[in-house]
Amino acid sequence: MKKVILILVYLCLSTIGYAQKEFNQWSIETSAGFNKAMSPLAPPYLTPTLNVGHFDVGARYMINEKFGIKGIFEAGSFSNWEGKSPDFKTNYMNLGLVGVANLGRIWNFESFTRKFGFLGHFGTGVTRIKYITSPLPIVPEYSQVIKTGITGLFKFSQNIALSGKIEMNYNSRQDFTFDGSQYNTSLPVTVPENPRGHATGVWWVGTLGLNFYLGSNEQHADWYIKPDPYLTKDELASQISSIKDMLKDSDGDGIPDYLDKEPNTPADARVGTDGVTLDSDGDGLADHLDKCPFLPGPGATSGCPVEEIINQEDYFKKAIQDNYVNVYFSFDSSKPLAFSISSIQYVSNFLKRNPGIKLEVRGYADEIGPENYNLKLSEKRAQAVHDLLIKSGIDAARLTFKGYGEDTSVDKNSENARQMARRTSFEIK
Repeated sequence: MKKVILILVYLCLSTIGYAQKEFNQWSIETSAGFNKAMSPLAPPYLTPTLNVGHFDVGARYMINEKFGIKGIFEAGSFSNWEGKSPDFKTNYMNLGLVGVANLGRIWNFESFTRKFGFLGHFGTGVTRIKYITSPLPIVPEYSQVIKTGITGLFKFSQNIALSGKIEMNYNSRQDFTFDGSQYNTSLPVTVPENPRGHATGVWWVGTLGLNFYLGSNEQHADWYIKPDPYLTKDELASQISSIKDMLKDSDGDGIPDYLDKEPNTPADARVGTDGVTLDSDGDGLADHLDKCPFLPGPGATSGCPVEEIINQEDYFKKAIQDNYVNVYFSFDSSKPLAFSISSIQYVSNFLKRNPGIKLEVRGYADEIGPENYNLKLSEKRAQAVHDLLIKSGIDAARLTFKGYGEDTSVDKNSENARQMARRTSFEIK
C-alpha cells in the first residue's frame, strides 16, 4: 500500500509545476447512498442489494484538465436483510488516496455536451472494520483496500455539480466474514485463535452527491476546454483576408499575384505558369506583339519571317509538331486557364480559314492520382476545348475529341513540369 501511495504522491508533485492557471483545480466532494457486502458472508447471513448506510467526503486536486488526485474518507455499515437473515451489524471506515482521470475531457465530450462528464478513479487506502454483533471475540481489524470506480457528473453551475458514483472495494486482508460469525478461511480453526487467512473481501457502494468547485477562475478543470486560437473570429477573419490577398490576380492572366513574376501583363498576353509573357519562337518579341508567334522573325516584320509562308496548313502543322499550340488547365480541373484562351481562338480562326480541315482535340493529365481517374479527366479536358470550338462557330462534324490519360514524358516531381502535362493539344486529320 505504501508503494502505491508514494507513486500517486510522486505523480502529483512531479507534474504540479505544469498545472495550468486558466481553470480551478480544487474541489470538495460529498455524497451518500447504498452499499452491498458481496463476500465473504457466512450462511445463512445475507445483506440487502441496496443497503442504506454509506457516506463519504473528499478533496480533489486536478493537475491538469485530464488527470488529478483525490483524498477520500468513507464510512458506513453493513446490516442483515430483514426477514431473510439473522441479525448482524458491521461498521466500516475507509481512508484512501486515488488517482482521477477526467474521461469527459479525454474522450472530448464537448463535441456533443457541455453539461455531462465522467470521472474514473483508481487507488488504495486503509479500511477499519468493526463487528458490532459477533459470536466471536473480535477486536476491530484493519485491511488494505484497493478502490476503483466511475463518477458521472451533471453541471448545475460553474461552482456546483451533481455526482453519481459506483465504486468497487477489494480488502486485501480480511480475517473475518462481514457478518463476524466465522474466520475468513477454509482451514479448521480453534477459537479464539486467528488463522490470518488473508482472504479478500469485496463490497461496492453507489452514491449521489455534490461537487463544490473552489477557486477564482471561471471554470473548473472538469469542464475546461482548451481554446483553439484558429477558431476565434479575429483569427478566422485574418486567415480569410490572407487567402483573398493570395488569390488576387491584378492583370487577369489566370496567375495569382503571389505566383506572378509579371503582375502587369496586358489582358491579351499569353503567359506561362509563372505569369511571364511567352515568346514561343524565341525571336525576342512576346507572343501578344508577334504577328507570327510560332515562327522567328525580326522586329521589322513584327516577328514574321522575311519569306512569306504560302501554305498556312503546313504552318499550323509545324506549330503542332513543335508543341506551341496547347490549352492548359489547373490541377484536377477541366476549365482552361485564362492565358490559354488565345490558343483556342487561334485554332478556331485557322479552321474558319481552312474549311476542309478536320481536327482531333487530345486531352492529357499529369501523373498525380489514380490512372483511371486521370484518363477520365483528360477526356473531360478534351471535351471542354471541343465544346468551346463549337461555340466559336466550328461545325461539330469537323471535330473529335479523345482523352489520352497521363503524360509520362515529364518529371512528375516538378510542379512546373506537371503543369505542362495538364493540357490539350491538336492533331489535323
